[in-house]
Amino acid sequence: MAPWTIADIADWLIDGARGAASAEEFIAQLCERITETGIPLRRVGVFVRTLHPNIMGRSFVWRHGGKVETTHAPHDIIDSDAYRTSPITDVYQTRKPVRHRIGTGEGLDRSTFLRELHDEGATDYIAFPMVYTDGSMHAVTWTTSAPGGFTDNHIASLTSLVPAFTRVSEIRNLRRIATTLLDTYVGYRAGERILAGAIRRGSGDTINAIIWLSDMRGFSALSDRVSSHKVVNLLNRYFDCQVPPITKYGGEVLKFMGDGLLAIFPVADSEFDQVSVFEDVLKAAREARANVEELNKARGPWSTDRVRFGVALHVGQVLYGNIGGGNRLDFTCIGHAVNLAARIERISGKVGRTILASEDFAQYQLSEWEPVGEFSMAGFTARHRVLGLRDEIPYLTNAE
Repeated sequence: MAPWTIADIADWLIDGARGAASAEEFIAQLCERITETGIPLRRVGVFVRTLHPNIMGRSFVWRHGGKVETTHAPHDIIDSDAYRTSPITDVYQTRKPVRHRIGTGEGLDRSTFLRELHDEGATDYIAFPMVYTDGSMHAVTWTTSAPGGFTDNHIASLTSLVPAFTRVSEIRNLRRIATTLLDTYVGYRAGERILAGAIRRGSGDTINAIIWLSDMRGFSALSDRVSSHKVVNLLNRYFDCQVPPITKYGGEVLKFMGDGLLAIFPVADSEFDQVSVFEDVLKAAREARANVEELNKARGPWSTDRVRFGVALHVGQVLYGNIGGGNRLDFTCIGHAVNLAARIERISGKVGRTILASEDFAQYQLSEWEPVGEFSMAGFTARHRVLGLRDEIPYLTNAE
């Protein structure tokens, strides 16, 4: 096959960079093909801002002879000296290309980053703005170690590729943002289904799942005594006690309802009789309980209010899909099993237990559980047996 030309690369970009499944593969293939044209690239960096609750943006760095390295930049990076003195910041501010002939010492007096490139043997550095169609600013940088740096022809060739590269980058970034936002707001499994086209109201599947339904004790009274800002702060820290264990053991948080949380752990038919699946969910519940205890030890504006919560665990079939009205839909789960879990959770405050389970859940690990009682529950004809952990000492006996 003949070596790639700049025209070939431009056509490949215009066609969507087919054959590169991931961002890392896309950037690696681009850089390797550019070097085939005779442009002596040593390092290429792509810096893309994104929408993420914890991440301001991502950087993809390719080095000649190596793989693409991906890093995430937190939002507070903009307050760092490294960011303020970076040439990328100049690109963002001026919206114009920035060049530093590192081999002659240009820019080294003000940028730690450029000094590091110089120490690695770089001779020339140029950064181009990548302006997306919404006006947002991103950047791509090219570095060489060639004596004398980039030639005029090199720069002209790289400049010609930036528009097509920007469009492909934007399309891929939008897909990533859509995935991230769906993961953040509806959960990763639901997000995958939505992106795959499961968007019609009423569409869904009946699945077997372990249901986790939790609620904070005394939240309404706390909300009356404490400012809204402090309540939100406490809620975030409280949910931080539960969400990591849930996701760690294969669960998916579907919904936050004030101080309540609904999560599911899908159970395949082949796994239904495996005790390990139920053990993992119980481990998650115990970790969440331990995390809340650690939260109670932390000092803060709410330290006089001990955080207590209840978790109900049940297993059964749920309808997992789209529910809503008009153009406003919610991807969630409903069904008899979810209703029963909600009733069990309400009992936890009355019996002073943190973790309760239905008989259907507890039967897979009976040695861990002891009967708490049989209860009549709203909406259910028969009384239901509820179990609590043997190692848990009730914290109260009166109804809340």
